[in-house]
Amino acid sequence: MYKQKGTGGARHGSRRAAQFVGGAKAHGPVVRSHAFDLPKKLRTMALRHALSSKAKSGSLVILEDARLDEAKTAGLKGRFEVLGLTNALIIAGPEVDTNFKLAARNIPNVDVLPDAGLNVYDVLRRHTLVLTRAAISAIEARFDVKEAV
Repeated sequence: MYKQKGTGGARHGSRRAAQFVGGAKAHGPVVRSHAFDLPKKLRTMALRHALSSKAKSGSLVILEDARLDEAKTAGLKGRFEVLGLTNALIIAGPEVDTNFKLAARNIPNVDVLPDAGLNVYDVLRRHTLVLTRAAISAIEARFDVKEAV
């Protein structure tokens, strides 16, 4: 700001320091996350309950596979109307078919996820849960009780 010695005043490095008018805030806001993680066992139990509630209410549909020859939204929408799917979450197995994903992304209230993306929020948010055979085997493997050695 000015030279360090000979002025009779205190040493200052910048006019933008917190003690000067127009300077910085002394204790400004700190960006931090206030989120907390639930225990793993509790998350697993919640997902089990969400899946079982869909099964008990009869809003669970099982498909052989989720594949399309061409990525056409109109064709997929027609198939969904035949099945009665207006508000659905589709779990398509380890990988989602590219054509199926492209055709479904523009349909409102329909979400398509791989089995790794299965979560409680999406299951409860949609009225119908659609699972493929590959997704069912992946979910069974996920909930398989592992014995401690």
